[in-house]
Amino acid sequence: MPDKNGAPIRGLKIKLLVFVAVCALPLGGSVSLLLTGISRVPLLVYGLASCLAFALYWYDKQQAKAGQWRTPEKVLHGVELLGGWPGALVAQQLFRHKTRKLSYQLWFWLIVAVHQALWIDVLVLEDELCEPVTIRATNRSDAFSPAC
Repeated sequence: MPDKNGAPIRGLKIKLLVFVAVCALPLGGSVSLLLTGISRVPLLVYGLASCLAFALYWYDKQQAKAGQWRTPEKVLHGVELLGGWPGALVAQQLFRHKTRKLSYQLWFWLIVAVHQALWIDVLVLEDELCEPVTIRATNRSDAFSPAC
């Protein structure tokens, strides 16, 4: 699949394999929650946040080409953290944007790992990681209950 300059995306097969692998838990979990009637929110959030991330990457790439003000990396990472990392991953490859900056990639893959850990907790461990925190917090009258 060529990019807009006509050059093929390097390592397309392995990149597609990685994309499918990292999306399996969030997509499977979101669809499972939807089909069991528990919630459609995760699927909607991932879809909307991914579209927003994709658009922000496109905009930032255009701004970079034109030498204009750029989208702050904190904004991009914030949208990724809210669930937009799949769209960001696709945009990184299609636009060849933010793929070489090591510090950016470290934060990006840390965000992906956090999402993977949360879905492992929800789907495999049945909220074992987050439940003790929630129980301790709800046993105190003045406690703040973090959402995991």
